[in-house]
Amino acid sequence: MTKTIDQILLPKPEARPRIYAYAISDKAHAGLLKVGQTTRNVKQRVAEQLKTAAIKNYTIELDESAERDDGTIFTDHEVRAALGKKGVKNTELEWMRCTRKDVKTVLTELRTGQKFTGTHSAIFAMRAEQRAAVEKTFDYFHSIWAEDKKAVPRFLWNAKMRFGKTFTAYQLAKKLGAKRVLVLTFKPAVEDAWQTDLESHADFDGWHYLSRNSDRDPTEISAKKPLVYFGSFQDLLGRDAVGNIKAKNEWLHAVNWDLVVFDEYHFGAWRDTAKELFEDEEEAVAKKETKLEYAAGLEGVNEDLGVLSEKDDRVPAHHDPGLPLPLRHAVQGAGYGRVYRGTDF
Repeated sequence: MTKTIDQILLPKPEARPRIYAYAISDKAHAGLLKVGQTTRNVKQRVAEQLKTAAIKNYTIELDESAERDDGTIFTDHEVRAALGKKGVKNTELEWMRCTRKDVKTVLTELRTGQKFTGTHSAIFAMRAEQRAAVEKTFDYFHSIWAEDKKAVPRFLWNAKMRFGKTFTAYQLAKKLGAKRVLVLTFKPAVEDAWQTDLESHADFDGWHYLSRNSDRDPTEISAKKPLVYFGSFQDLLGRDAVGNIKAKNEWLHAVNWDLVVFDEYHFGAWRDTAKELFEDEEEAVAKKETKLEYAAGLEGVNEDLGVLSEKDDRVPAHHDPGLPLPLRHAVQGAGYGRVYRGTDF
């Protein structure tokens, strides 16, 4: 079939520019990223740039669209200029002393027209089930406070895997107007998720995240700025050899926390030993799982919490009387079936 002249001369699809950043793994380029722009395949473009110098020890750190939501385009010059305004040094040509998170934050700013502190670059919204969890919890808390302003309401999230409980819990804190949020966990390995969600999403711009690994004093944070402090039960509520509060944690007991979140609650929700979690497993498997899932000292903390709860049936089973908690919100992950047989909820 013969093609018409119009078919032969059809315009080529408009090339959409992309912003890229790559790093070279050597001493001379340590801490640097090459920030550029291309309308071609990024992998091919970078490979061509470095082929002449026979450089193979490179990593493409970022490859994203240079298009705003309204369809307009921004350039790599604008990206580097925006980085410069944040104090990032332009060492030579397109090389910037920055991280991938720095570049992503600037890209979000150029797309949205907003300005963010730190490395807040994510702008995704809550999913329907996350919004429902926040609304239901918020409404329940306020229904309790309508009857008693000094009440300490509790709410359980039986969250499935991939629900996004950390992000959703922060959204609840924001909706409540909480300025001091304490996250207690029975599984310290989850800290990275709590820190990443707070420090990466634009909704929490201006918030502060601290833990035992931080080099900043929590008491120095302005009361007007939201602060999230993350810690494990065994560390923050543990006692020294003579039964006193650990000196480094005394400040924790003086704060009037607006919201307390118990993460991985199912790992510490029982007053018996950790082995009972695996009562239906073979003995060898039970010992292995107990060792993997429970940090050192957790069984002792559980015993202490059990004693505390027996002293006053109005106090939650995992509530230290030394902590003034005006709110309580328990957030946990999957595998929670056994908790419903307890007395906490």
